Amino acid sequence: MAMIRTVSLVCGATAAVVLTACGGSSSPSPSSGASTGQTPATTQSAVASEGKAVFVANCAQCHTLAAAAANGKIGPNLDQLQPDAAGVKTKVTNGGSRMPAFGDVLTAAQIDAVSAYVAESAGE
Repeated sequence: MAMIRTVSLVCGATAAVVLTACGGSSSPSPSSGASTGQTPATTQSAVASEGKAVFVANCAQCHTLAAAAANGKIGPNLDQLQPDAAGVKTKVTNGGSRMPAFGDVLTAAQIDAVSAYVAESAGE
């Protein structure tokens, strides 16, 4: 559990650096593109990058997801399951079955990012 928290902290710090480097903020809004010069697509790309980073650091060991080059065999194959973002968010936050809860490990922004990433990437 300590390793998961350490990896999560490193991932969170990496995500903060990525968002800072991209000129984003921790809570981008649709109008933020006008003040930063970013387009909504650029902001979405930053969120997708954060979602992938969170997935690789916390989920890839257990789950298969081709978009993240993950071949985990413990949890469900997400490419086959093709979950929606709301379902992923609930499962990541609360855990279930053999999956641990990450609601006290990841930030709300990280959970939103990984949920959107999995929902958009599964089955590609």
